Amino acid sequence: MTIIITKVADKIIKSNRVINTLQEIHIHSANCGCHGSFKSNSVMNQTFASFSHLTAEKNEQQQQQQLLKQFSNSKPIPLGRKVELDTSKVIDSVYFGNSENNNYRINKGNTDYAFEASANNIRFGSGVTYEVGYDLVDMNCKNVIVFTDNNLLKLVDTDKESAVAKCLYSLEKCGIKYTIYSDVSIEPTDTSFKDAISVMSKGRYDGVVAVGGGSVMDTAKAANLYNSYPPADNDFLAYINPPIGKGLLVPGPLKRPLIAIPTTCGTASETTGVCILDIKLGDGLSAKTGIASRHLKPILGLVDPDNLLTLPSNVAISSGFDQLCHALESFTAIPFNQRSPRPLAPNQRPSYQGANPVSDVWSLRSLEMLCKNIHRFVLNPNDDYARSQMMLAASYAGLGFGNSGVHACHGMSYSISSMVKDYKPEGYYGLKKNLIPHGQSVILSAPAVFKYTAPSNPERHLLLAKIMGADISNASESDAGLLLSNQIVKLMKLLNVPNGLQALGYKESDIDSLVKGTLPQHRVTKLMPKQATYDDLYKLFKDSMTIY
Repeated sequence: MTIIITKVADKIIKSNRVINTLQEIHIHSANCGCHGSFKSNSVMNQTFASFSHLTAEKNEQQQQQQLLKQFSNSKPIPLGRKVELDTSKVIDSVYFGNSENNNYRINKGNTDYAFEASANNIRFGSGVTYEVGYDLVDMNCKNVIVFTDNNLLKLVDTDKESAVAKCLYSLEKCGIKYTIYSDVSIEPTDTSFKDAISVMSKGRYDGVVAVGGGSVMDTAKAANLYNSYPPADNDFLAYINPPIGKGLLVPGPLKRPLIAIPTTCGTASETTGVCILDIKLGDGLSAKTGIASRHLKPILGLVDPDNLLTLPSNVAISSGFDQLCHALESFTAIPFNQRSPRPLAPNQRPSYQGANPVSDVWSLRSLEMLCKNIHRFVLNPNDDYARSQMMLAASYAGLGFGNSGVHACHGMSYSISSMVKDYKPEGYYGLKKNLIPHGQSVILSAPAVFKYTAPSNPERHLLLAKIMGADISNASESDAGLLLSNQIVKLMKLLNVPNGLQALGYKESDIDSLVKGTLPQHRVTKLMPKQATYDDLYKLFKDSMTIY
């Protein structure tokens, strides 16, 4: 009997008729009295195992055939529909190859082979600002410096529920001595950083607290760094990213714990090891750059959605678009295993490593939450649900891009904001200088950028477009960039974002300088999934002059 079955299997095992026949035999096999003598027969067991595998394959083929019936025999399934049917494949394939062929993507040449998912502690909830004093006691801190800005500090006298008021109340209740530094510059400069570093150096502080938006938190990080590890000869450029600075590695953990309490829902600086500033280069020129190290991350982020209650609507909009670009750029950055050069040692692996499976999870969830809640929050900051979702989504995005990075939108934004002309945005109170809010500077190039990067991975761009509300069911590969771009523009219109760079005072004659200011931003531009030349960047800026 075994010989007969084996011969039949060898000859016609692949035919559907015989598969059905073998299925009937298998039903009787091991536990059946008539076949009991074959219980331990390895040949028989191998035969049954073979057709069991074939049966599973047959069922999978039948499911695929049912799917194919939805479309004409002469028309392949649109790429957009494939993305809808298998999102996990869209996410995983860039890292692990084709799972159907067991084709793990092997790194070639000098590309990296690993990524590091680094995260600090985050505590989320209405009222967690009141806990800062208890946390400092647990850290054995007795004398801290509190960084904030003058606008937030003024609210202390009129609003006892404002972020700074709650922080100071907690410090006093817990017996923590504090000094307030409020001369933080919105969109910090090398001058404002140096002032903060100098003031902090004059006190014997054992802890740092930052209450504010990205500018405040970034200033606190820089002051903490330079007071923990003063560079030789007080060389301010020591830790600044190359090619503008020397890019020296931060030697180790900072010597004072930093607790960050965000009051905006965009920068997510409470989660990242990055601080950004504008550096004067001479001859009236300046450039946006930064410092990046995992050691800069706050030891704790107290994410309190109630701290958004005093956020002006235009600041909320700008913050939201910064958050949006964090999610979009993180998910579309070059994959970590295609980034080069490979680090010589683990501590040389950059914070911005490229897209990776962990960052993808945070970025996609952040995008989903933002798209559902940003308009609702802007219309009504007292909407507890929308406000909480926006605040949490900002931290989610930070956990994503803080480990993967951003690319063209941010790289171009640094040039846009550092070359600001005669422009002051509405809703930013107490401004003493011309200023392009960071969120505005990143979003204005986004429609053009994602049309440009889409061919590098249309599936990922289609997935982002779908999350933002686009119908991708019949979309082809060539539709990806336009679909995503259109969704971004739709949201920009809804929230009355200025219509392109021209609305900020830029002219086509400025494009050459804008491109030259972008080219040195290697920390982020090298993460573009499709590398851009001078001519590419020129066209991106030109296409961003007027958007709708």
